[in-house]
Amino acid sequence: MARSRYLPDNFTIALVVVVALASLWPASGGTAHFFERLTTVAIGLLFFLHGAKLSREAILGGITHWRLHVLVFAATFVMFPVLGLVLRPVLQPLVTPDLYTGVLFLCVLPATVQSAIAFTSMARGNIPAAVCSASASTLLGVFVTPLLVNLIVVQHGAAGASLDAVGRILLQLMVPFVAGHLMRPWIGGWIKKRASVLTLVDRGSILLVVYTAFSAAVIEGLWKQVPVSALVGLLVVCAVILGLALAITAWAGRALGFDMADQITIVFCGSKKSLASGIPMAKVLFASHAVGAIVLPLMLFHQMQLMVCAVLAQRYARRSAEPVEVNPAKTPA
Repeated sequence: MARSRYLPDNFTIALVVVVALASLWPASGGTAHFFERLTTVAIGLLFFLHGAKLSREAILGGITHWRLHVLVFAATFVMFPVLGLVLRPVLQPLVTPDLYTGVLFLCVLPATVQSAIAFTSMARGNIPAAVCSASASTLLGVFVTPLLVNLIVVQHGAAGASLDAVGRILLQLMVPFVAGHLMRPWIGGWIKKRASVLTLVDRGSILLVVYTAFSAAVIEGLWKQVPVSALVGLLVVCAVILGLALAITAWAGRALGFDMADQITIVFCGSKKSLASGIPMAKVLFASHAVGAIVLPLMLFHQMQLMVCAVLAQRYARRSAEPVEVNPAKTPA
């Protein structure tokens, strides 16, 4: 029997299990140090493999469709942070200050890659443009997110982040990414044929970070500081931000005269935030005991955006019985 699209996927269930394990049996002492080192290695390997997987065309392509990419980048790195700051007086009372710091961190993250492209394809949008925008967002996020963290998140109460974070994130994330991309001519084909390896490292590294982060947070008293009412409020906060992001990107695509295929791409690339990039970045940017509360909003937002966008993609797909035509002149090389 097929699983309902409204139910969480296996990875989300695994995240919940890991959070439960960290809450009941948090790692401490020598065990915590072991998991910290293992997590650092796993994150480096993850970005190395992503660098080897990403083609030069995906990185450099899309120049001819610059208007779409500029709009997507503006939605990702300008619209979201503005929403997080402007809505703070209304939404922050629903959660704890630490959780809203996590919401601000969520707002400065890059967009997803795989799910944005998948939903664009499902909705018959401009797939080449989605590949270029989502890939470039991830690449730019390595530089832009640490800067926005220091400009926005740190100024509103985050602890443990500093300008040194830019150097740390370049060393731990960007250096492996560039090394992997330089090795692409020799290992790119092997990785492409073994996509399951990348998936295993991708999800495994995230689960490791979640376990170490929540272990440190639980030892510091995370669940004593986060009442059930704050968790319910966090769901409301994530729903409001996601709803506004979807509405604004849809309106902007229409108002600026993009065709339907491009509007679909703008919605799915401009309204999503990356769990795969966000959790490793949080590990680098914030003190260990703070990471649990920082990533909790991202984990909830991630599942919410998947469920909502799955329904939205099917609605887009039913708008016309004929496939959406993509203008070749506007399709990225």
